[in-house]
Amino acid sequence: MKKVGRKVHLMAPESSVRRIGEGSFIRLNDGSILFAFTEFLGGREDEDIARISFISSTDEGENWSERTVLFEKGKNDVNIMSFSFLRMGNGDIGAFYIVKNSDGSDTIVMRRSSDEGKTWSEPQNCLDALERPDYFILNNDRPLKLKNGRIILPLARHTIYDNSQELSVGELVFFYSDDDGYSWKKTEQELKTPFPNDKIGFQEPGLYELADGRIWCYIRTLLGYQYECYSEDNGETWSTPEPNVFFSSPASPMSVKPFKDLTVAIFNPIPEHILRDDDAEFWGRTPYVMAIKKKDESNFTQEKLFYLEDDLNNGYCYPATLEGEDYLLIAYYHSNNTDCCLNSTKIIKVMYEELI
Repeated sequence: MKKVGRKVHLMAPESSVRRIGEGSFIRLNDGSILFAFTEFLGGREDEDIARISFISSTDEGENWSERTVLFEKGKNDVNIMSFSFLRMGNGDIGAFYIVKNSDGSDTIVMRRSSDEGKTWSEPQNCLDALERPDYFILNNDRPLKLKNGRIILPLARHTIYDNSQELSVGELVFFYSDDDGYSWKKTEQELKTPFPNDKIGFQEPGLYELADGRIWCYIRTLLGYQYECYSEDNGETWSTPEPNVFFSSPASPMSVKPFKDLTVAIFNPIPEHILRDDDAEFWGRTPYVMAIKKKDESNFTQEKLFYLEDDLNNGYCYPATLEGEDYLLIAYYHSNNTDCCLNSTKIIKVMYEELI
């Protein structure tokens, strides 16, 4: 299998920053590129103090600025993490991220900038429609704006049991906005694992709008594959989730994005079999591959699989992408020769001509 892409940047932890990742790209009106991400301070666990920082490039991702802080956590927040950019319908830049609260719950917030990131609105709670707080996950680079203008946030919810630090297995809920992000509603349908012994349930969903107008939802599981379901009514209702046997996978998120006339899927094929040494420190998140197909084609095939990373001594996860004129920028966690894949962020550039 052919390896594609070349490294254009690597951000590694230092004494005050222990983990760097879970980011998102956006192109500004002047042509420059921002990449914003989470910096974890003092530790590398999800509950450690964290902030959102960014770097920028003025030469199509070949060179990058020094890191600059974008958002600090609030006084009463545990941290802020898992960042997404989205160009809004009115031209504003939308910024989405998780706020971890002191009671163990999470809030998904949105901020807007009408001046290309120079100033930002105060955080807006996207989950106001909820009756009670819970533990929510919105992966980085996940909000989807449909062709009709609707914005959908695919979320995994883990219910916080009363008087307990324990969480339920994951179930999927979807929030949407039909007014360009100024208000949010929750769809009625929720998606739950059908297996009573499933240890983690459905986690870290992603969305992709297909050429025929359906929405494809792909789901992290511990069941050996990415599961999938479809909506034919702009995310209001969903088919029964089933395994997609092409996308074998450990408990690691996949990302599916458009690139020119292609659909690209970035994922970890499942590596845990009897001929492999244990790689528990990476949770099975190695190697890293990309599958491609024409947007009007129905299925991915093995003939169109490419390595992004083939070094099995490192782990990789949580990608973000930006489409250029003839290239795709991809940023993701890289273990960087340490014992944990939640370590550094590597940015690579994949040329379109490498894939055809």
